[in-house]
Amino acid sequence: MSRRSPARTQAERSDATTSALLAAARELFGRDGYGPTSIDAVASAAGVTKGAAYHHFRGKADLFRAVFVREQEEISARLERVAAGAPDTWTALERGARTFLEHCLDPTFRRVVLLDGPAALGWETVREIEYAHVLRVLSAGMRAARDDGHMADGDLEARCQLVFGALCEAGMLLARSPDPARALPSLTAEAGRLLGATAIPGA
Repeated sequence: MSRRSPARTQAERSDATTSALLAAARELFGRDGYGPTSIDAVASAAGVTKGAAYHHFRGKADLFRAVFVREQEEISARLERVAAGAPDTWTALERGARTFLEHCLDPTFRRVVLLDGPAALGWETVREIEYAHVLRVLSAGMRAARDDGHMADGDLEARCQLVFGALCEAGMLLARSPDPARALPSLTAEAGRLLGATAIPGA
């Protein structure tokens, strides 16, 4: 006689519901955008009740914030893997810039992070989340390049903000391009030249 699998705990059921809601929300927010997507539609796509959705998230904005944070976590982890495989700190920065722009080819990332994020969450919230994720990784990389003698001394925070802002603008150009994959090489080259402007000549 076969054994019945043990019943899931309340915590496991809660985690499963949260994961289903986040997966459904990412798909709908990424496809349709923040405005047209309702929490009812997300709950239906996740196969849970509207009440369950509101039990886990206060509302649509809270759910969108969770999706935004998840996107930041994923790109930050990818950037850290790229940096870990680079032969030196400057190459890590160059590869990181290229990796960020390549990630912008993902329509969901572009929609959630670059297009809808600032309007749905507000710039202060967006920057707070980015400081804990992508900006943290970029700042650490620039600090390491400076300490290794590849980058001149200066206001590291301002430099990091300017470089990141340029990368986000390049990502927006990709989002608006009729052929993002074709636009990627030239934008990557321009980002590399911008980053190169912060380097010590001959370092």
